[in-house]
Amino acid sequence: MTVWVARAGKYGERENQALEEGRAFIGWGELEDLSRIKTKEEIQDLLEVAYPDMKPGTVRNHAGQVYNFLKSLEIGDLFALPLKTRPAIAFGKVAGEYEYITENPEDARHSRRIEWIGEPIPRSAFDQDILYSFGSALTVFRVIKNDAEQRINAVIAGNKMPNVTNVPVPDDEDDASIDLEQIARQQISDFIGRKFKGHRMEGLVAEVLRAQGFEVRVNKRKGADGGADILAGRGPMGFDEPRLCVQVKSSDTAISSKDYDELKGVMQKFGAIHGLFVSWGGFKGTVEEEARRDFFRIRLWNAENLVSAIHDVYGKLAKEIQTEIPMQQIWVLMDDD
Repeated sequence: MTVWVARAGKYGERENQALEEGRAFIGWGELEDLSRIKTKEEIQDLLEVAYPDMKPGTVRNHAGQVYNFLKSLEIGDLFALPLKTRPAIAFGKVAGEYEYITENPEDARHSRRIEWIGEPIPRSAFDQDILYSFGSALTVFRVIKNDAEQRINAVIAGNKMPNVTNVPVPDDEDDASIDLEQIARQQISDFIGRKFKGHRMEGLVAEVLRAQGFEVRVNKRKGADGGADILAGRGPMGFDEPRLCVQVKSSDTAISSKDYDELKGVMQKFGAIHGLFVSWGGFKGTVEEEARRDFFRIRLWNAENLVSAIHDVYGKLAKEIQTEIPMQQIWVLMDDD
């Protein structure tokens, strides 16, 4: 049983577009319309021309991924999109053949139609072996081990994930290389998401802001204080700019425009020019579009952004936080092929 995966950008930059338009996208923007391609070797030849500095082994690897996206995904196959902008995984069924969409940005022209099944499912619903399988360094790959499709379908249906059954892997199935950095960051993210729910997430964000040099006040009386979870400012007493109204949501649900508009109302009440919205569950596309227009006023942090901020200031965090989130930096040799 097979589950296909195709990521929507290294940093999840095409995730909202994929979910809103019912599509899967891959990059390789230097390659033009591949509708007439019949073999993997043809793709390899095109890659060698389009990316002359790419090493032969990498060319073969990329050709295989592109070929799978074009030819191996079959109508009705289960499809997964592990989200980078929130701690969840979107699932759907492959619903169309390969299409080249000329008017799209170059990293979203190679496309397949996907019928998404409900809302993305929190990562916490899946066993660790399934989550680990989604940690491939590849852009396009299949998850085939341990009854993956059966167990995922159980979760999609609202049931608990059944026990693992070891299913033999076909001889021609190469073990996809694992992105160690991605796996590590995701494990940290999952840990934080479990441990810092509700007001604890507000406290964590406050500590990150303190480590960044802000004077911080955490609001413990929401009704009386107008809904600002955190107030933060620069300078010895917090009077200097930037002065922030901060809203924090720890749920796995993506934030809507209503919540975003409430932050802007709170900013106006407190006379703050700038705002920060931290949403562990990420943001809907409408919010991200509105935030682009508010670039000089408001910033959005999803789970990935918060984890990055923790990495950046980890050595400056309070010892209590370091004890609760025990991390250690290591160096690994990267395979440059």
